[in-house]
Amino acid sequence: MPESCDAMIFIFFISLFFALAVFLLIIVLGLLLKNALSLNLVHRMRRHNVKPLIKKEEGFESLIARFYAFIKRISKPLVERNLAHSLENNLNRAGIPLYGGEYIVVNIIATIAVSILSGVITLNPLYTLLLSALVPSALWSIVLILKKRRLESFTEQLGDCLITISNALRAGYSFQQTIEVIANEMEPPIGEEFSHMNHDVVMGVPLEEAMENANQRIGSSDFELVVTAVLIQREVGGNLAQVLDNISYTIMERIRLRREIMAITAQGRLSAIVLVLLPFAAGAAMFFVNHDNFVQLFDEPMGQMAMAGAVVFEVLGYIIIRRIVDIEV
Repeated sequence: MPESCDAMIFIFFISLFFALAVFLLIIVLGLLLKNALSLNLVHRMRRHNVKPLIKKEEGFESLIARFYAFIKRISKPLVERNLAHSLENNLNRAGIPLYGGEYIVVNIIATIAVSILSGVITLNPLYTLLLSALVPSALWSIVLILKKRRLESFTEQLGDCLITISNALRAGYSFQQTIEVIANEMEPPIGEEFSHMNHDVVMGVPLEEAMENANQRIGSSDFELVVTAVLIQREVGGNLAQVLDNISYTIMERIRLRREIMAITAQGRLSAIVLVLLPFAAGAAMFFVNHDNFVQLFDEPMGQMAMAGAVVFEVLGYIIIRRIVDIEV
């Protein structure tokens, strides 16, 4: 009887700790969503010359703000670490409103939550360890996906941005004025980056340094070409509007060629997706149709070796197909 009571107490505290970890994770996700929505709202209000009103946060928003402040306090010892600085660079390029230390804290919270959940469900230390190790990889994969999508969106907007700048220069605007026009008129992400650049110039940072900082922050080879052209023109002179027109034409042609390649390689990319999803679909069907034999893949040593080999070959096949269809432009 005492042993059963101890087990119940242990399960109670584990469940309580897991509930707390899940609650903290939900707060973090809500914070990210709130920040993204507020950026979009502020951008729309700025386009219509409406100044956002600052009001006191109440209810759930106040809870999110307090929890974010709590994360900032926890992450202070990690701010000066080299790992935090490298993470901040990638988080900025992905458009995620977190510092490097805060991202590390979110990783720790998510890992703890998943480890407790998997431990309570599976009661297997090996599975718990494996699932916990997958959490940082999954979160980092999300960062890389968002970073790639944001860079693609920036590149697609860059051609129209350069046309707008060249037309504004022909109309008599200075280059600094064209930066302000782009910041106010164009949608994110290019509007956000030019707004950041314009803010740096207003605060006294030289235009050349502000553009170099934006180039490092964005990480786009196309924008690097624009920055190089502008810096050379400011040194030796020349028709900047004509140069930007030529760069815009080159960027648009590269985008068109990239889309043609995506259409041609669509079948190969779909094959890679099917290659990854088909074993899981077949395993789910076997689980319901022939449950006894399917369980042996996890209980028997030979079954575990077969599953490990299948995972390795799945990953290799996916990587090989992706390398074949991934054509640089």
